[in-house]
Amino acid sequence: MVRLYNLHPFGSQQVVRCRQEPERVCCGGQDALFVAAGCKVEAFSVGARAPEPAQPRCCFSTLGRVLHLSYSEPGDYLVTIEEKNKATFLRAYVNWRNRTTENSRVCIRMVGHRVEGCFREASKDQMSIIEIPLSEPPLCVACCPVTGDLLVGCVNKLVLFSLKWQVVNEGFSMLDFERAFIIHIESILPIEISFCSGYIAVMMDLEVLILHLEAAPKGEGNVDPSPTTEDALARQVTTEAGRKSDACTLSAPQLESEDFVICQKPTELLGEVSRQCGLSVTLESMGLNDEKASPSQLHSILYRRFTPDVSYYAFPDDTKLHSLQLLPIYQTGAVTTDGKSSPQEKELLSLFCFFSLPHIGYLYMAVKSVELVSVYQYPEKCQQAVLTPQFLHVITSNNLQCFTVRCSAAAARDADPYMDTTLKACPPVSLDICALRMQLFIGLKAICHFKNHIILLTKAGAGDIPERRKSLLSRKDGSVKLKTPSAMEAGWNLYIVNTISTMQLYKEMVDYSKTYKNVRTQSCIHLLSEAHLLVRAALMDPSLTEPGEKEELLEAFRESCGHLGDCYSRLDTQHSHLALPYYKMSGLSMTDVLTRIDSVVEDGSQNPERGLLFYINHSLYENMDEELSEELAAKVSQLFSVAEPKQLPHALCSPCMKNIDPLTAMNYLKKLNTSGFSSVLVTLTKAAMALKMGDLNTYKNEMKCHTEMELVCGFILEPRLLIQQKKGQVVPTEFAAHLKETQPGLLVAAVLGLQKNSKMGAEEADAFFKINSCSHYGLIYPWVTFLTSSDSLHDQNYAEDLSKLQSLICGPSFDVASILPFLEPLSEDTTAGLSVHVLCLTRLKEHEQAINWLLDRCPEAVIPYAHHELKEEGLRALWWKKLLPDLCQRIREGGEKYEVHLSSLKETLSVAATELELKDFLNVLPEDGTVAFFLPYLLYSSRNKSMM
Repeated sequence: MVRLYNLHPFGSQQVVRCRQEPERVCCGGQDALFVAAGCKVEAFSVGARAPEPAQPRCCFSTLGRVLHLSYSEPGDYLVTIEEKNKATFLRAYVNWRNRTTENSRVCIRMVGHRVEGCFREASKDQMSIIEIPLSEPPLCVACCPVTGDLLVGCVNKLVLFSLKWQVVNEGFSMLDFERAFIIHIESILPIEISFCSGYIAVMMDLEVLILHLEAAPKGEGNVDPSPTTEDALARQVTTEAGRKSDACTLSAPQLESEDFVICQKPTELLGEVSRQCGLSVTLESMGLNDEKASPSQLHSILYRRFTPDVSYYAFPDDTKLHSLQLLPIYQTGAVTTDGKSSPQEKELLSLFCFFSLPHIGYLYMAVKSVELVSVYQYPEKCQQAVLTPQFLHVITSNNLQCFTVRCSAAAARDADPYMDTTLKACPPVSLDICALRMQLFIGLKAICHFKNHIILLTKAGAGDIPERRKSLLSRKDGSVKLKTPSAMEAGWNLYIVNTISTMQLYKEMVDYSKTYKNVRTQSCIHLLSEAHLLVRAALMDPSLTEPGEKEELLEAFRESCGHLGDCYSRLDTQHSHLALPYYKMSGLSMTDVLTRIDSVVEDGSQNPERGLLFYINHSLYENMDEELSEELAAKVSQLFSVAEPKQLPHALCSPCMKNIDPLTAMNYLKKLNTSGFSSVLVTLTKAAMALKMGDLNTYKNEMKCHTEMELVCGFILEPRLLIQQKKGQVVPTEFAAHLKETQPGLLVAAVLGLQKNSKMGAEEADAFFKINSCSHYGLIYPWVTFLTSSDSLHDQNYAEDLSKLQSLICGPSFDVASILPFLEPLSEDTTAGLSVHVLCLTRLKEHEQAINWLLDRCPEAVIPYAHHELKEEGLRALWWKKLLPDLCQRIREGGEKYEVHLSSLKETLSVAATELELKDFLNVLPEDGTVAFFLPYLLYSSRNKSMM
């Protein structure tokens, strides 16, 4: 099914001013457009922006009439098949951008010959032509968009040339080709081929074959190169099933006659089964003399054969396949903090194959799994089609049509293992095709595409004018008769149609979807899914390097996820659960979602849909750090009391519902009919709310309704009554704290029950019994342990008391200022007393005084102290403003602690060299220092800042 929308993917258009009537057109790379006419090729530069016209770059002559041309971005070369005197030639045009005038000198050389003989100093700046000889006439060519390798189709075989660079001298290399493989395929006449990253697609009149050429595993394909016969060099991959199929097929001369046409039945073979197609495929390696060349093997992954439509009289060309294309989808390049794309080679993520009959097109996925993705039904006879990651553009005789594609949906599932889970979602590959636009062009003949440009070649004669326009012309002047097609001169034009930006079309789709918002149909979801896939495909483009453009697309991506979340939360469909992953991908908080949902009404007269409830239910379990406002918490309670009363106790126990008015929650809980589900859970939730209100009588009455074992079972049903996690740590609830004081036995039994039923880990239980016994003690700072390690305290009781005191001072609830009078009797001369006084100074933020005491009495602890206490932004400067000058002064004075001071100074210099700019670092260094001592730190600072 094809959905029709009147959107506007096409923007402005311009006419390319060609000298002669174009016959062949191709484009690619950043700006290259080639137009072949007769024995000449014109090259144009097409700007990225729409208003910029195509600028003529150069023009060069060919050996003969151009039958086929193809451009390769790797290597920046143009390859042509040319005909002269009924002979065909294969040529590659290199360095064409340096062609200054039509009469400029050209270097012509043969492929594989030594390039040193052809090289002159002027060769760097002139166009060169590489002649590529073949034993049989070339029929079609294709260039790999990743490697630039060249594939040539001939009768019964394909020849693969690898792109390489011949080093002429130290400062110059020349592009060349090397014959790598010959793929022999019996009884084929290729009319189109496509080649990408080792995947080869071959199309005959009614057959399509996709092969995968890859390196053989170790131990396989190691053929002894000593035999010289072709049979010894070739490796046959035809299956027995294929041979039997060939043997059983009746030959055409035996059955054909004037009255009968014998057609094979249509066939579709995917994956390994495609080897049974009956075609004999043989791989012949031409690089056996190269010891470094790794053995390769060939796999057939798809074969499809069609039958001609003989249900009506048709010309032979009306039933042939056309528009074969392999479309790669790459891993997206990462954008660094400085806004530049990280350098990396293109990594193939997914590969799609498209081919078409006159009235129907087929899109297959060819990597990881081979399957049919989409089928395109055309309203008119298709003359040619071109596939892009976002659209399929089709031309009929008088119309340019635009269809959506599902490549980004399929590639997203290949890229992300978490797709189609509660974490992430993507519109399905099976989503209906959408026709966006049909635009009139008279006499369309050819189409090609690159970047945001569509190139159209039109040649209009009288036969191309639509009947409606003919009738209008005849009505204008009845005395004027239309010329016959033979008498009317044909007109031609070459157009560049600029597609609008992704963001502009995305916004139009979103605005269009609003017309379906109130009627609650699937059309709203469909159109928003199209908008989502449009943005997703743009984000997969590896050429997306501008951080501003990428951020704009990411914002649109998040917005589209929010729109889809709204749809699935409102509409009661079988896919309503998708509201959860789409809302997660949108980046919206639960507060944001609940605020924008309009299906929640105050009186509860309208039942909420499943999608919203599914999202809220999961979010209440997962969004532990978000607290809903009292108003929104009341709305959530109302939702569950109306739609899912069984989940109301669980919802009220979520940390997100912390701000719920306990009286409101109690009223909803009282309305519950406990006959259908666990009454003990309702009782415990009521008790928790009563405790929150301070109503101890109600709390006691609720707790008396069940036995202790029943209450333990209730806590197991909802552990969050006792424990909650905040920022990864187990925190006891107010309920647990009250049980500790009133019913410690029940608390212990409940925690043990949670641990036994895997609702709480052993470590969590241990931690619970420790942040629930006393929270006044804290972890002793590591520098304190370093400070007291040198003092052996023989009195074990004294050592334990000191540790408790140190832990109390390090704890979160100890008021240091209030206990200072009690600590004055402690002498700073002992390490124990020193540790307590320095701890107090540290808690009071008197770090400079603490550093002075440590430098005077225990300089060994200065650096550990600084690393632990001077981490905050406002305290980092003490490293070079306090420690550095004080250590320098003490080193000048010498003394028995000289080595300790020197070691501390080196560590301080390392920190300062890392933190400070080079100029600032120079300013803090002492003026009387030795250059040799400070030079390594200066060099480190200089290198560190230049790398950053």
